[in-house]
Amino acid sequence: ADMWRAVAAAAASARALCRTPSALPLPPPRRRAVSVAVSPAAGLADERVETRVAGLGPGQPVTLRAVAADESGCLFQSCAHYRADGRGELHLGTDASHGGDYTGVEPMGLFWSLAPAGMERPYQRLVPRSTGTPMKVEMLVHQGHSRPGAIPGPVVAKAEVERWFTAPGVRRIRLKEGGVRGSLFLPQGDGPFPGVIDMYGDEGGLIEFRSSLLATRGFAALSLPYFDFEDLPKVMKEFKLEYFEEAARFLQRHPKVKGPGVGVIGTGKGAELALSMITFLPEVVAAVCISGCSSNTVADLHYGEMTLPGLRFDMNKVNVSDAGVFDTFEALDDPRNPANSSCTIPIEKAEGHFLLVVGEDDRMWKSSLYAELAIARLRQHGKENFELLSYPGAGHRIDPPSTPFCQVAMDRVLGVPVLGGGESKAHAHAQEHSWGKIQEFLHLHLG
Repeated sequence: ADMWRAVAAAAASARALCRTPSALPLPPPRRRAVSVAVSPAAGLADERVETRVAGLGPGQPVTLRAVAADESGCLFQSCAHYRADGRGELHLGTDASHGGDYTGVEPMGLFWSLAPAGMERPYQRLVPRSTGTPMKVEMLVHQGHSRPGAIPGPVVAKAEVERWFTAPGVRRIRLKEGGVRGSLFLPQGDGPFPGVIDMYGDEGGLIEFRSSLLATRGFAALSLPYFDFEDLPKVMKEFKLEYFEEAARFLQRHPKVKGPGVGVIGTGKGAELALSMITFLPEVVAAVCISGCSSNTVADLHYGEMTLPGLRFDMNKVNVSDAGVFDTFEALDDPRNPANSSCTIPIEKAEGHFLLVVGEDDRMWKSSLYAELAIARLRQHGKENFELLSYPGAGHRIDPPSTPFCQVAMDRVLGVPVLGGGESKAHAHAQEHSWGKIQEFLHLHLG
């Protein structure tokens, strides 16, 4: 009997052992690892990317950050707050940011809101100096929501994106042609291509990234510096239009350039020079003027026997904020004053077409007013050879899409921070919209 009791007890304990696992709580199902995918991982800087995050918990809060460095090693960053959907996923093309550096559905928000990191000198611009290497942007997904500038939560996923300013096959030719300096960018293929001269403003030097993107889009683009480069004048003292004429003739006669005329695109002082070029030079038949003035400014412009004096800046009319930021909005002499009529560019003489691009919140100077004056002058002479793109909330420097917004930038000549104006989201939308319109305009008038 004792033996049977022992067998029964052993069987009971064996049955209990068999039952024990089902009594224990089951382990939670393994969640997929969090991943972030950016498509294309290497693409052109003026194109949108798609950013998706997967493997999060439903409704999980995360901070997305972008981090990039310029050629000198200065760090730029941006951040935005998101919540995963019911499937634990995020798509920046359809999901809204709830905070950080921007709000709303902004597929490229992390790119255009890149700004100097907290430990860097403020007021720096993230602009590529060389077009042959991509800008690398690291995309990071952090747990939880962290304020801009605060230490973010742990990284749960990351990916790297390359933003290229030149397509494969685009050729860059450094120029020393007579007096002309700069870089000529030629698209891949036999051509001929529509020719465009590209100029920036009073920062001087050679700025190539817009030219290389134009070449990527099918234009033969000449990036033309006009001071503070190689053997060109060091400062903006006076200019000879003959220099710009030589550049226009060089481009027009280039075997890869479609004739009969060429175009010009300029920003700030470059826009004003573009107005003078299309007015006086028959080679120039289309001018894109971004945030320009309808009068000649600062430096006298000579052409043969003719001189257009420059409107002056009155430094007593510059407002300086408590933070030391210079507001130059009221400082330029008023072009409407009859005493300044000799500075006006006689654009009614131009045979070509104008595209005027302005940000209505430009604080550098009154570019909206100057565009109105230019249009009034053309209409007064019975001309309708212009288009106007006017953007509420946009600031001074309207660049190709996703170029980081910079409301205040260090002025290279004055060495102080100057207010360019604008609000980041409106400015970013202006950049994206105007880029397509600029290409349409140039193709229309240059073939």
